[in-house]
Amino acid sequence: MERSDWLELNVRALADWFRSIAGRSPAAHLLEFEGVVCAVSPLVPGRSVFNSVAYSDPASLEAHHAEIAAAYAEAGCAWTVWVREDDPETGEMLGSLGHTLDAQPRAMGTELGAVEEPDLSGLDWTPEGAIEDLFAINDRAYGWAEGTWRAGLGALPEPSFIYVARVDRVAAATVLTTDHPGLGAGPDCSVWCVGTLDAARGKGLATALMHRAIFDAQRRGCATTTLQATKLGRPVYERVGYRDFGAIGMWELRPPELAADAQPKPAA
Repeated sequence: MERSDWLELNVRALADWFRSIAGRSPAAHLLEFEGVVCAVSPLVPGRSVFNSVAYSDPASLEAHHAEIAAAYAEAGCAWTVWVREDDPETGEMLGSLGHTLDAQPRAMGTELGAVEEPDLSGLDWTPEGAIEDLFAINDRAYGWAEGTWRAGLGALPEPSFIYVARVDRVAAATVLTTDHPGLGAGPDCSVWCVGTLDAARGKGLATALMHRAIFDAQRRGCATTTLQATKLGRPVYERVGYRDFGAIGMWELRPPELAADAQPKPAA
């Protein structure tokens, strides 16, 4: 696939993810226009990762921006628009309307060919992890209050695959994957919520779980896998074969009253 295809696949995965948040998180709702998907999550107003917009039609986004902004303002939420780097005009438009470039995660992906089964015999892990472990690990990895991820995500879409690794019988690292329609060759395995507790970093836990997750995705018939990587998470994904296809900027609009609630983005 071309670079533009990989960016499109990342955006499609984000749109599906935001629909899931809007459909399953308590009190959240979906705002959708032609080519624009918005998750509005008032239980986590300071967390724009749960109050996010994905678009495939820049003109539609611009045309409906005022309505979108009003919905988030009514909910009292900070919110962000995910903008692929080959669409700088949309970034400029958002900047003129008060958004700031908050982060630039990398759109990554790889084709799933002959993925070898990893040897996880020395690891205490499960492919059927508990959702509460996923929430707790990500709360601590982000440095957010306990219960933030539960409030932000609620239930998970079906099917979802939660991988958890334990250290001294304590859940220490996690990876979540979901499948969605790809670009013709087969489904795409989307990777989310990769987190490792500080005390467990450097042990290769996330790398091992990622390798197992894409091996299982291949066995399910997925043709590709995609994710959005933080700067520090990127090396983890490169070790299991992901390639970098460019940035997807997070153009955030944060009300002044929520300025103190902003947090740095975590590593994997």
